[in-house]
Amino acid sequence: MKIYKTASSILIEQEGKWYQSAENKWDQLINRDDLYEQLNKEIAALKPVSEPAGLIAASSLLAPIGSQEVWAAGVTYLRSKVARMEESEESGGATFYDKVYEAERPELFFKSTAQRVVSPGGAVRIRKDSSWDVPEPELTLFVTSSAKIVAYTIGNDMSSRSIEGENPLYLPQAKVYNGSAAIGPCLYVPSEPIPPDTGISISIKRKGEQVFQGSTRIDQMKRSHTELVEFLYREYDFPTGCFLMTGTCIVPGNDFTLQSGDEVEIVIDHIGTLTNTVA
Repeated sequence: MKIYKTASSILIEQEGKWYQSAENKWDQLINRDDLYEQLNKEIAALKPVSEPAGLIAASSLLAPIGSQEVWAAGVTYLRSKVARMEESEESGGATFYDKVYEAERPELFFKSTAQRVVSPGGAVRIRKDSSWDVPEPELTLFVTSSAKIVAYTIGNDMSSRSIEGENPLYLPQAKVYNGSAAIGPCLYVPSEPIPPDTGISISIKRKGEQVFQGSTRIDQMKRSHTELVEFLYREYDFPTGCFLMTGTCIVPGNDFTLQSGDEVEIVIDHIGTLTNTVA
């Protein structure tokens, strides 16, 4: 089951049929430990929408977020550890990422407020003071205020490798800025946790030509989703829930950097496709 947020309504999709939710308060709808069961109860009393594509197009599809914060986990895949060590080698910070990968405590950091999140089809940004920039495709969890994972979406964790590589302490500037996070196109709400063989892929096109492509599966993660959530919720309260990007295993080579006009397409099995252009 999937939930889509538009400018005028909330749409529920199940087995090819679409329904317009009677609920108009996004936070109230999604911040429920029994979200899957509640959505099934709701659509049982609704009639399918005849033309959902037209309704979405007329209303414009928004990022599936209300008042929640977006957080992120780093160095959860071996490829991410290697990439971060490579970019920090000259600054002497490479060993920090090796230690984080092996440590009990994960790397967790604040990524974005809700108002800074870019919607599907919108423009993500690269910093003007950065010379090496990449998108990071990430399975993103939606976690309720009681720390239960009830839904999933796609996240694009835009990152400045040049700034982060200068010094690990520059991580907030490399990761947190206007247009640095996109999520969507929906919330995927399953009855069971998302399968471990779920695939993630990314394609970057420049002037219509593919300049990078990569894919992986979420079972390549070193840490579990519940482990990341447990650490995040130890000393934080999230009254309306929280989004948590879980890290990436797909990092373009050191000779690649994004350019304005590039199109980034991220696909995750069961969820769908998140497409954004680079401003």
